[in-house]
Amino acid sequence: MVKLLHINASPRGEKSNTERIAGAFVSSLREHHDHVRVDVVDLYNHDLPAIAGDNIEAKYTLMVGRPISKDHAESWAQIERAIEHFLSADAYLLATPMWNFSIPYALKYYIDCIVQPGYVFRYNELGQAVPMVHGKKMIVASSRGGDYSPGSPMNAFDFQEPYLRAIFGFIGITDVEFITAQPMDITPELREEAVAVAVDQAVRLASRPDWAVVTADRLRVNPLGLKPQPLVAEEEEATPAP
Repeated sequence: MVKLLHINASPRGEKSNTERIAGAFVSSLREHHDHVRVDVVDLYNHDLPAIAGDNIEAKYTLMVGRPISKDHAESWAQIERAIEHFLSADAYLLATPMWNFSIPYALKYYIDCIVQPGYVFRYNELGQAVPMVHGKKMIVASSRGGDYSPGSPMNAFDFQEPYLRAIFGFIGITDVEFITAQPMDITPELREEAVAVAVDQAVRLASRPDWAVVTADRLRVNPLGLKPQPLVAEEEEATPAP
């Protein structure tokens, strides 16, 4: 069984053009591969743990290689559950429109939750970042108001695709393919044409036979328990009274 985590970063629900493309991909995937299970995370209807207070202190404790104190452990467990859920998938379908040349705030918040040291990346003895997530693939379904394709005048303003490739490549997910509908905001005719082209691409991509072998690389994924340091500090032994 292959688990696909469908991460929806559009707040428009059924009106979302991005979700039209993602939905076409899922439908085609189920039609051609009966061993695929889809798990959906709607980022606008999903409680994410705070990246502040105890959790920001815990994050910086990990960054400097120290174990998390027991005072922060309960709060940090919420972050761990989000990471564990993300790592439980074999592949990812990320549905995200372009907002202000980049990604919606909900998706950035989600990324900030799951990209944590010791879970999805670590540092080696030279201080270099080493990815810990292997054997995964990602499809990004995207829509843009203008035309940001390579060679276009607006391409220099595309901070969406480079960022997503960089951040997920940083943790080890380098097999990333984009399905992009653009331009969406010029005329209704251009919008429908762009969506139709993207939907066709999504259907063809999902029908490829390589989806049948996604699970072959699952054993390469580091289990959640493998961390460069313990997460919770051991209690210090009480010093006997003189």
